[in-house]
Amino acid sequence: MIFGAVVAGGTGTRMGRIDLPKQFMLLGNKPIIMHTIEKFLLCDMFDCIVLGIHKYWIDYTKELLENYNLNNEKIFITQGGKDRNLTILNIIDFLENKFGENENNIIVTHDAVRPFVTLRMIEENIISAEKYQACDTVVNSNDTVIYSQDKNFVSEIPDRNSIFLGQTPQSFSMSLLKKLYLSLTQEEKDTLTDACKIFYLKNKPVKLVKGEYFNFKITTISDYQIAQAMISGEKFDQ
Repeated sequence: MIFGAVVAGGTGTRMGRIDLPKQFMLLGNKPIIMHTIEKFLLCDMFDCIVLGIHKYWIDYTKELLENYNLNNEKIFITQGGKDRNLTILNIIDFLENKFGENENNIIVTHDAVRPFVTLRMIEENIISAEKYQACDTVVNSNDTVIYSQDKNFVSEIPDRNSIFLGQTPQSFSMSLLKKLYLSLTQEEKDTLTDACKIFYLKNKPVKLVKGEYFNFKITTISDYQIAQAMISGEKFDQ
């Protein structure tokens, strides 16, 4: 089976608001997360889509799904975890409890605050995960990348032709993702910034899937302002 996992367990403090997590802020005429869910519903390869939501916002999310006519039979909600990877693990536990364990299951994980994801990216993630067991959506770095060990002076300037910027979706063999995560030491878990690093730490290959620069994560006020300008004239291929 193929599952979508929309990760929305955070509180969005970097946006500067404490009353409303960023995934629920309006983008155009609907909350950011509703745009993201709509994109996932375009993919008919999904058996279901699970939203990992902070426990205080589950009822609110249910109301939004109803209000925006997205109360689809394919959509389920489960409680998010303390961080992104624990939210994904909670989603996996929910899916295994509901559908059982199967080594052929694929999970497509995606940030709720990347509303400009396309159907092409989602489908290529599924195909790559089925073939390679893990994949990451990336874009080339157009800017020169500077590495500074002391954060004051240049330590190294890597060749940008070999540098990519990670996005989501990130997609995996669901059973292998869980197995590898549970095998990590606490020290290894503390270094994680995303799910792909779990595979990297265990020397497992991760296939690259072409992303798009417009598939950015809405993290700051500037990101939000850019997204608002984009949504008014969105013309990206879906």
